[in-house]
Amino acid sequence: MPIAICSDHAGYELKSVIEGYLESGDRTYRDFGTNSTESCDYPDFAHPCAIAVENGDCYPGIAMCGSGNGIAMTLNKHQGIRAAICWTPELARLARQHNDANVLVLPARFIDQVTALEIVDAFLNTSFEGGRHLRRIAKIPAQQPE
Repeated sequence: MPIAICSDHAGYELKSVIEGYLESGDRTYRDFGTNSTESCDYPDFAHPCAIAVENGDCYPGIAMCGSGNGIAMTLNKHQGIRAAICWTPELARLARQHNDANVLVLPARFIDQVTALEIVDAFLNTSFEGGRHLRRIAKIPAQQPE
């Protein structure tokens, strides 16, 4: 299944690096934009990315903007998305292990490319532990199942 990937203008260059890295590892992805460093609005790319992950068309997702905050806030408006801002590989591992994060968010202006790729590796190669974390994950959606 392809990985969903998106960014705004501040994350565009890092997104390009990550796409090249994914290609070198024979991983497929679907790019939801943006396609330049020209100023743009992150929700225009975050919403389609989130929908693709929610619908099961892509898994997982990787998103980036300058701080990571705006794009993460937008992604997390979707009930089926658990987007985690990670700036170290350890945070990425914990987001997957404990929170079953399905979208990795990178703060493009605050990490270098080497660190970003280490974070991507940690996220993509870590599984959800389940167990005691399952009940916590079930409580995340705004509307609890009946």
